[in-house]
Amino acid sequence: MKMAYDQALIAYQEDEVPVGAVVVENNLVIGKGHNQVEKLKDPTAHAEMIAISAACASRNDKFLEGCTLYVTLEPCPMCSGALVWSRLDRVVIGALDPKAGGSGSVFNISSNSKLNHQVEIIHSVLEEECSELLKRFFNRRRS
Repeated sequence: MKMAYDQALIAYQEDEVPVGAVVVENNLVIGKGHNQVEKLKDPTAHAEMIAISAACASRNDKFLEGCTLYVTLEPCPMCSGALVWSRLDRVVIGALDPKAGGSGSVFNISSNSKLNHQVEIIHSVLEEECSELLKRFFNRRRS
């Protein structure tokens, strides 16, 4: 999770919403990303999507069985769908998102038994640090 937090710091420094993600397989990082929505002018350029794409390229496979995604903020519905479609084994979440969370807070897409794959969800890892960075970003933006 510390590496995901480091990615969130990069986003913060680039004036992006500070969310970072890494995909790990056998204790090796095979994909990483941070939000780049503003930079790329792309509403899908979330940290999770970038990390998943990088991990798939690294494995030369569209599926990520055996992998874990670490992310500093609970994935939105779009990203939660990508967790399912990429067949990640688990996602480890820093802060929950009570306004737009897609992995347990508002929606439960990642573990929905009606879908063909369910992702194990672990949350509240480095929660205080992840939440504080987000609060600092939005306070700065409002001033």
